[in-house]
Amino acid sequence: MNLGFIFPGQASQFVGMGKDLYESFPEARRVYDEAVKILGMDIKSLSFFGPEEELRKTYITQPAVLVHSIAVLEILRNKNIHPEIAFGHSLGEYTALYCAGVFDFSSVLKIVKRRGELMFSEGEKNPGTMAAIVGLSEEKVKEICERVKGIVVPANFNAPDQIVISGEIAAVKDAIEEAKKEGALKVIPLPVSGAFHSPLLKNSGEEFKEFLKGFTFQDARFPVIMSSGDITTNSSEIKARLFEQLTNPVLFTTMVKRAKEKGLTKFWEIGPGKVLQGLVRRIDKELTVLPFGKKEDIESIPKDF
Repeated sequence: MNLGFIFPGQASQFVGMGKDLYESFPEARRVYDEAVKILGMDIKSLSFFGPEEELRKTYITQPAVLVHSIAVLEILRNKNIHPEIAFGHSLGEYTALYCAGVFDFSSVLKIVKRRGELMFSEGEKNPGTMAAIVGLSEEKVKEICERVKGIVVPANFNAPDQIVISGEIAAVKDAIEEAKKEGALKVIPLPVSGAFHSPLLKNSGEEFKEFLKGFTFQDARFPVIMSSGDITTNSSEIKARLFEQLTNPVLFTTMVKRAKEKGLTKFWEIGPGKVLQGLVRRIDKELTVLPFGKKEDIESIPKDF
C-alpha cells in the first residue's frame, strides 16, 4: 500500500476540533466518550467549545490532540485502512505507538495526560521558552546556541531550514537576536509554557521515566520511526527512546528521510491541522501528505491511496 501515517503534536490544536467527527461517526463518539471517563476531564467539551486559553494549556492540549488523532484513526481502521509505517512529532510519537499497538487506549491516555501535567508544572517551576528560526542551517543554529550564555539548545529539527530552539528565557532571547544578525528569514517566539526537549525538563523527564515503568509495552505490529530517527518494532528499544524524549531533540527531518529510504512516498496526517504537511513539503517536495482531521477529509478518501 506504500502508506505512512504521521501524527501531529502540540500547536496543531484549535477550538472546535473533532466536533464534526463526533457528530458524524460512531467510532469518534465512542473514543471521545471513553476518553472523558478515563481522563477524568471533559476533553470533549474543551476540544469542541474551548475556551482557547484553556485548550492551549499543555496538560489539556496534549490529551486533546491525542484523542482527536485516535478518533480519526479508529474511523480509518473501521474502513480497513492501515499504514505500513508510522511516526509522530513529539506528542504525536505516542499516537504513532498506539496506532502500532504498543499501548492500549487507556494506557496511552493516562501516559499523555501525565506527560502534559509534568511539562506544564516544570514550566511553572523552571521557566523557559521556545522559538522557531527559519532560513538558517542546522549547523548555524547549533553554533548560535553554543555561543549564547545560558541554556539554549536546538529542540526540533522540523526542516533543513526550520529549527526550533528551547531553553532559558534570557538565553532564547539572546539567540533570537543572534539569529537575526546572521540573516534568519523569520524568528518566531512560540506561545509555549516551558522549554520542551531541553535540559530544563531533566527533573520532569526523570519523574516521567518512573511513571512509564508502570505500563506494559508491546512490540509494535509494524515499524515506528522514533523521534531519535531510529526505526524499530522492539518494545525495549521503544521504552529506552521514550525515556529520553522529553529532554532530547525531535529529529523530524531525519524521520521523514528514513521513511523515504524505506520506500514510502505517501503520508496521511492523522489529527488536527496541517502543520506536518507543511514541514514535509519543506523537507522533500517529492513526498505527498494528505490531511485527515475533518469529516470532509474522511469522506473524500482517494480511491488510489
